[in-house]
Amino acid sequence: MAASTADTAPAAPRAKRDRTHYLYIAVIAAVALGIAVGLIWPDAAVELKPLGTGFVNLIKMMISPIIFCTIVLGIGSVRKAAKVGAVGGIALGYFLVMSLVALAIGLVVGNVLHPGDGLHLTDALKQTGHDQVSSEALPPVDFVLSIIPTTFVSAFTQGQVLQTLLVALLAGFALQAMGSAGQPVLRGIEHLQRLVFRILSMVMWAAPIGAFGAIAAVVGSAGLDALKSLAVLMVGFYVTCFLFVFIVLGALLRIVSGLNVFSLFKYLAREFLLILSTSSSESALPRLIAKMEHLGVSRPVVGITVPTGYSFNLDGTMIYMTMASLYIADALGTPMSIGEQIPLLLFLLLASKGAAGVSGAGLATLAGGLQSHKPALVDGVGLIVGIDRFMSEARALTNFAGNAVATVLVGTWTKEIDKVRVRRVLSGELPFDETTLLDEGRTTVSEVAETREEGLVKA
Repeated sequence: MAASTADTAPAAPRAKRDRTHYLYIAVIAAVALGIAVGLIWPDAAVELKPLGTGFVNLIKMMISPIIFCTIVLGIGSVRKAAKVGAVGGIALGYFLVMSLVALAIGLVVGNVLHPGDGLHLTDALKQTGHDQVSSEALPPVDFVLSIIPTTFVSAFTQGQVLQTLLVALLAGFALQAMGSAGQPVLRGIEHLQRLVFRILSMVMWAAPIGAFGAIAAVVGSAGLDALKSLAVLMVGFYVTCFLFVFIVLGALLRIVSGLNVFSLFKYLAREFLLILSTSSSESALPRLIAKMEHLGVSRPVVGITVPTGYSFNLDGTMIYMTMASLYIADALGTPMSIGEQIPLLLFLLLASKGAAGVSGAGLATLAGGLQSHKPALVDGVGLIVGIDRFMSEARALTNFAGNAVATVLVGTWTKEIDKVRVRRVLSGELPFDETTLLDEGRTTVSEVAETREEGLVKA
């Protein structure tokens, strides 16, 4: 009888297989193939650039709706508006301090290496440098005014992260003030968020094609000659970014949150690979939002810290601008004294915020900043155009790492992080759902706190 029962018992349901690991293996293969094509057929490789641009544009298409849904759901579910204000204040204060630290580190390394000594500038390179000055980089006052969208809808169509952030904050606070009357709207936005993340998971299957086109075009356009002549600056910049991420950010993460930076970056390994292959930190922004929520950081903290950090917490760009400025000054035979470097550091701190969201922000911001602060140095920007795309890899990776760490730190300081869940996620006990990019039915820290407050009031 027992045997009969065993024979007829239904089989246990099969665990759902995660097929997305094949996707990232394909991305690695595509990067290797793109490098090979760029070296063997450079002219043809340059023509493949639209493949990379198209993929990054697909990702950017999803950024505004994801930021809007995340922030509105986060703020709308919190009873006290002061909590959201505290998160924003702490985040902006941290971003300012870390920007100054990154700029200072870039200056120290630049003064030690002096990588620009002995180079010569041609008239062609001078013109190339002036061509990089972007008219899109705005002065501080105009930048602040540009955060206000022309219409409510244009915040989603112009691709400006800070405009979307402003509209989402206003909508979140409005729904918060509506109380129970706003709950149906919140439920509708929650369903919209599921749809948007599902579309994103579909778009990600185009990553190998985008990675192939982007890498092939970069290698084909720059070639090996440009790398050899500027190897000192490149290596110095990469080493500086590495030390900043693993020593400065790693120490902060350990001291404040008690977490190992290697464990956090292992959890974000797919996002780092995506950035490396596309040379754009924006390509991983939607996934960073989803993964930080899954990690155990509350929705309000993730929704405010990540989008704001992508405009104000650009550690890699800070290091790049100071090192590149000193490199150019040395190459032109007009090295700057410490008295000249400090004002430049402070100016670049403001200039980087004014150019947030500009395509090719690192080079455009550098050229625009030098044009305003020390125009004679703009001629030398042409010296680094050939390797800028390779250096943008390190910029993007460092910017992303800085924002990931910042989200955990702000969550810890505001007590909006589930530390037990963090350890379970980082140990692999609670894997991230690559299909939906969402945790269905998970209760956030803020929701637990609100429930507790309601219980105390009733008691």
